[in-house]
Amino acid sequence: MAFARGPRAPPLLGCLPRPRRGHCARAMAPPPRFALELPDCQLAHFALGDAPDARDAPGRAAALLGAPGRSFSLCVPRRSAGCAARVRAARLHQRLLRQLRQGPLGQCQLRQLLGYWPDAGPAGLQRGVLLHDPRDRPDTRSALLALLDACPDAQRPRLGEFVGDPSCQVWLHLWERRDQQGWQLAGRQRVVTVPEPALHPVVPDLPGSGVFPHREAARAVLEACTPFIPEARAVLDLVDQCPEQVQKGKFPVIVIEGLDATGKTTVTQAVAESLQAVLLRSPPACIGHWRQIFDEEPTIIRRAFYSLGNYIVATEIARASAASPVIVDRYWHSTATYAIATEVTGGVQHLPPAHHPIYQWPRDLLEPDLVLLLTVSPEERVRRLAGRGLERTREEAELESNSVFRQKVETTYQRMENPACHLVDASPAREEVLQAVLGLIRGHCDLQLLQGQ
Repeated sequence: MAFARGPRAPPLLGCLPRPRRGHCARAMAPPPRFALELPDCQLAHFALGDAPDARDAPGRAAALLGAPGRSFSLCVPRRSAGCAARVRAARLHQRLLRQLRQGPLGQCQLRQLLGYWPDAGPAGLQRGVLLHDPRDRPDTRSALLALLDACPDAQRPRLGEFVGDPSCQVWLHLWERRDQQGWQLAGRQRVVTVPEPALHPVVPDLPGSGVFPHREAARAVLEACTPFIPEARAVLDLVDQCPEQVQKGKFPVIVIEGLDATGKTTVTQAVAESLQAVLLRSPPACIGHWRQIFDEEPTIIRRAFYSLGNYIVATEIARASAASPVIVDRYWHSTATYAIATEVTGGVQHLPPAHHPIYQWPRDLLEPDLVLLLTVSPEERVRRLAGRGLERTREEAELESNSVFRQKVETTYQRMENPACHLVDASPAREEVLQAVLGLIRGHCDLQLLQGQ
């Protein structure tokens, strides 16, 4: 099955080209362009109707959209670009994914699908999913409609069904629920392939959904969560006790980052002992016992929690660095790196390019003197993880099972700027790694302020 151009199709209700008036009008209609993650972590971009830059060549998504089998798209509506709307849409998307993995629908294949308006910024993004039934079972559609029936009208995802025709065209049929009449087909729109945009469509949305540029952006997210996550209010109360701007003391502040099983905990403790330094961790102990609660939430909420934890730690750093060197076990780089690697679909090639503003340190967050990134080979990580039996977050577990995700995390770490990460090979013996770390610290920090030297 290939995408081809043909005569103009009748308009599809709710899938018209971008309205001209305001973001609210755009939010009511599905976006005109989509980015579909393919099994090889490539992205296929397609549009509905007549796109001026449509291609006549067969699209790489044809195997998922056309026969054999049948595919359905479900897009989560976002009524506005506001913070509360982002949170609601993210939780709905997460709940939708969980429901699609259960019962008869759990036998289908799921692929990430993003809807977007080119050049529309954060307001022009909607998250969704493509569900592909390779066997084209008759009960798949009915199970989807039953799932949507259970959703409140304002939160109901939009359901589309892809259908190929004898002329090798692919059409998106939209299902609509009408009062007293139930579910009905509302029309169809032709699917055409379009070129990949210069920047991944999710990147403009990142400053409001995971890589927060300042404290207030993260705070607004948890404020929107207080009606359904009681712990969010407790976190906010602690954050509000912290000064908005803090200054580092005269002693050096060194952050040590690293993936799970790179020896980060061992190294940070050894370095702190060698330098007679205070050892701090992010998230700090005052909120660390709530990690499991926020780790179960979508990226926007999870990263807001960790971002605010960084600001609490910054207050602790400012106080401690007035009297001694400070070693910090993870800080802002971890928060931003995992958000980018999680939200940017596809492979490493789809990450924001080097020197993009998303890799810049927040202006209102206390900046360390040096950031070290411990690295080991994938094989060494697997060997170290074997038999550890430690509780890991969902993202840390994915590092082990998903090599593409691990590559995206590693690449993102290396693209961080102001300050950048200095790489340290953590494969050798513990003492050798410790000496390499201490050597870097001595080379970048004021030796007269390092105690015990």
